[in-house]
Amino acid sequence: MLHDAEAYADAAPGIDLPRYLARIGYDGPLAPTLEVLGALQTAHIAAIAFEAIDVLTGAGVDIGAEAVDAKLIGAGRGGYCFEQNGLFLRVLQALGFAAEGLIGRVRWMLADDAPPTSRTHMVVRVTLDGRPWLVDVGFGAAVPPAPLAMDSAAPQTTPHETYRIVRRGDAWQVSALLGEDWATLYLIDDAPPPAVDYELGNWYTSTHPDSHFRHQLIAARTTAEARYGLRDNRLSIRFTDGRTERRYLGADEIEAALTSIFLLPVRPHWRPAIERAAVAEIAVPA
Repeated sequence: MLHDAEAYADAAPGIDLPRYLARIGYDGPLAPTLEVLGALQTAHIAAIAFEAIDVLTGAGVDIGAEAVDAKLIGAGRGGYCFEQNGLFLRVLQALGFAAEGLIGRVRWMLADDAPPTSRTHMVVRVTLDGRPWLVDVGFGAAVPPAPLAMDSAAPQTTPHETYRIVRRGDAWQVSALLGEDWATLYLIDDAPPPAVDYELGNWYTSTHPDSHFRHQLIAARTTAEARYGLRDNRLSIRFTDGRTERRYLGADEIEAALTSIFLLPVRPHWRPAIERAAVAEIAVPA
């Protein structure tokens, strides 16, 4: 694998493929196929946590390639959609995939008739043998864990939830089946945007007072066995066999969870945000 990755890297300046593949623990084939695409996606979301702690602490988020690589690959950190999917897009392109970025509006946990939201979510579209696939490694605890075919409105089963993609006017509506109801994750524009649209979306998400990342400690990680989600002091675990766990954590427990569950190198300057998160919710006795 290392030899193959180095061969690709020679033809793809700007991304250190051997370091990235080591970061996600992937040592399989690298040919641009659907099987490889799915394997890379699975490895990525299990190894690199979704998190926006730099927004919460006021450090800010730089989505430039050099900054993203230094943070997500070099420093062992996680990130949110513009970082995660921006990195994954560059990796896929370096491996020879026909991949492009798209942008859309988050609709997660919103009513169908809620006002439009801003374009603040980046995803990747990959075309294989003429067929388009949606790939997303940066949508937190509801991230699709496998490539989703964009040319079919039929439900698509994954190791976790079932998803579907339906054409709505000039956008793609991506939904997940929760119980008996379909919940919309986001609406994705059809045309690849200029890079400035990602910069604007990132600026809004990381600085606007209405961005929930400025007010909540959020982390998520998806493995073959379970989805792990942290929202302030509430840790949720949803296993693929249907079991669920939820518990409330103190400040020291939050730090421990960030390290052991979300695989993040906790920084000393995170402590004030962690202490605020520890009192955000109070467990109600059963």
